[in-house]
Amino acid sequence: MANPAYVAVDWGTSSFRLWLIGKDGSVLGERRSGDGMTTAAKSGFADVLASHLAALSVPENVPVIACGMVGAKQGWIEAGYIDVPASISSILAGAVSVPGQSRDVRILPGLAQRDKASPDVMRGEETQLLGALGPDSKGLQAVCMPGTHSKWVHVQDGEVIGFSTFMTGELFDAISKHTILSHAVAGADEAQAGNSAFKAAVSAAFRQPAIASNLLFTARSGQLLHGLTAAGAQARISGTLIGLEIAGALSDAPNDTPVTLVASGHLQGLYETAFKFLSVKYTAIDADTAVRRGLSAAAEAIWPN
Repeated sequence: MANPAYVAVDWGTSSFRLWLIGKDGSVLGERRSGDGMTTAAKSGFADVLASHLAALSVPENVPVIACGMVGAKQGWIEAGYIDVPASISSILAGAVSVPGQSRDVRILPGLAQRDKASPDVMRGEETQLLGALGPDSKGLQAVCMPGTHSKWVHVQDGEVIGFSTFMTGELFDAISKHTILSHAVAGADEAQAGNSAFKAAVSAAFRQPAIASNLLFTARSGQLLHGLTAAGAQARISGTLIGLEIAGALSDAPNDTPVTLVASGHLQGLYETAFKFLSVKYTAIDADTAVRRGLSAAAEAIWPN
C-alpha cells in the first residue's frame, strides 16, 4: 500500500462510500455498498467498517474520518449539531471520536437551525458544503444539494446564515406511486431534463408556486384531455416540484445571488436544465467530489502532516 494518509467515509441512511486517500491527496482505493446506517445498526458499525477496510488492506495506523447518518442518534455514536449561524470552518473542529476502537475514528457533526419558526437539521450535507465552498468563501452564496430531501444553504463570507430542507425527492416518489397521478405515469422511465413538459412545469411552478397542487393535477387531466404521454406526465410532476423548490429557496435571496449546485447524475441534469431555463446563475460541482473534499479538509485539520 503506497503511503495511505487517512480513510474518508460518507455513511448515509442506506448507502456507504469509502475512499482511501494517499499522502499526496490521491484516491488509492474505493468501496461502495448498501451498508448504510439502517443495515449497520443491525450488523454492527465497527464490523461493517472493518470489512471494508480489510478489503482494501488498510493498515491499523491509518485513521478514519466519517460524515453522515453514522453520527445520528441512531448511528454509531452521536456527533451532535453545530448551531447556525456558524462559520463553515466550525465543522472542522466538531469531530467526535468513536471510543473503544483500535484505530482513530472521528465523525463530523451536522448543522442545526433552532429558530422555532423554521427549525431544520442536516447531517452529511454540511461536509459537501465544506467541500464545495471551502472554509473561507467570500460574498453571499446559495448552495443547492438536491436529493430525497434537498438542502439549500445560504452562506455569507464563510458563515452559514441559514438553510432549508425541501422534501422534493420524497414527494415525487410518494405522488408518483401513491396518488391518482400514479396512473398517469405508469410505464414511464426517468423524467428527462430536455422534455418540454419538464421545462414548462418548472417555469409555471416557479412563477406561480401558490397553485402547485393544481399544476400537479394537470399531469392527469392533460393526459385525459390532450394526450399527454406517461413520460410527459412524469416530467410535469418532476418539473413542478423542482420549480416549487427553487421558488421557495430563492424567495428571500437577492436576484443576483450565485448558486452552487452540488449534485451528480440524473439529478444534476434536471437541476441544471431548470436553472438555465429560469436564468439562474450557477456553478456545478460533483457531489462525490464535494464530500470527498470536505472530508479531506477535516482530516487535514485533525491530522496535519
